[in-house]
Amino acid sequence: MPKTADRLTFFTESVIREMTRVSDRYDAINLSQGFPDADPPAEVLEAGKHAMARGPHQYAVTWGAPRFRKALVNKQRHWMGIDLDPEVNVVVTCGSTEAMMAAMMTACNPGDKVIIFSPYYENYGADTILSGADPIYVPLHPPDFNFDPDVLRSAFMQKPKAIVLCNPSNPSGKVFSLEELETIAGLAREFDTFVITDEVYEHIVYPPHRHHYMAALPDMFARTISCSSLSKTYNMTGWRLGYVIGPEAVIAGARKVHDFLTVGAAAPLQEAAVTALELPLSYYDQLTADYTRKRDLFLGYLDEAGLAYTRPQGAYYVMVDCTPFGITDDNAFCRWMAKEVGVAAVPGSSFFHESVNHLIRLHFSRSEEILAETGRRLKKLKSLL
Repeated sequence: MPKTADRLTFFTESVIREMTRVSDRYDAINLSQGFPDADPPAEVLEAGKHAMARGPHQYAVTWGAPRFRKALVNKQRHWMGIDLDPEVNVVVTCGSTEAMMAAMMTACNPGDKVIIFSPYYENYGADTILSGADPIYVPLHPPDFNFDPDVLRSAFMQKPKAIVLCNPSNPSGKVFSLEELETIAGLAREFDTFVITDEVYEHIVYPPHRHHYMAALPDMFARTISCSSLSKTYNMTGWRLGYVIGPEAVIAGARKVHDFLTVGAAAPLQEAAVTALELPLSYYDQLTADYTRKRDLFLGYLDEAGLAYTRPQGAYYVMVDCTPFGITDDNAFCRWMAKEVGVAAVPGSSFFHESVNHLIRLHFSRSEEILAETGRRLKKLKSLL
């Protein structure tokens, strides 16, 4: 048979999704793949019932149903502080996964370079390679996951076409400060570079930290391609509703890419999700309060188990330092932990370009009862210290 594409040799299947399969095999508590165990808000589920009964059941407009785009733009105008037009500034995608792929293929030509902060969500490297571009990795240094401005400037001096910015960050939970964002923006303007943002955790930020939108910084809307989704904000990761927001010329290109990738997102789910986008501002206050409580509970359980970690500033992940266990193979450790402890994590090495084998990622988007049981199981690790 003919040989498959060479590009496939440069990345693996998803380690995160693999660890979910490992979790299922051992009936472990799945803290690897970051989906909530809560349902979407009740009124959204009710809207979903009506949409399934009444439709629409055929294709929506390729770049997003008009009602959905209007509701999305109304919401994002408030949070981003930018005057957006639903007819020219947005394309609705099948989740933020497609949004990032469409953004990358819109921005980059084969042979272009793309800066990626490391650690990074595993899709970014694959997206870059599938687009024919070459990644440039810039380290974020644990435990605070800060970058060296001089190292970042050196990366920009290679004339990249884009930089990927996940803020709040998966896997580290870092929220980039306004000063850090201004540094990145200044370099993007200086070197005429796109900033492709992944902001799916934009509403999960722990005080006193704040989420600042790159697109809202001075002179940055014209070069920022903002990607996000409804998945984490409304507990609907399976609905696969994402979007790209950007300047008209960029969105015109992204719509073409999106059209030939997936044609369009699910029409009845877009109809139902309008209800989510029109929820009152109090919903987001409650979301922050709920996740702050879960974070503090979970970190307390890690303390009781004697585990060291970096306190997340946003998102719902925590990087745990397993150095005291003397591990040299974090993949093997995570498999052992799923089998013997009953808790599934993601090996940190899957997120780093550098050789990092002492960290694992856990997520705490589970019920308080499940988190409490996780805490009890993790205490088994204490006897190994």
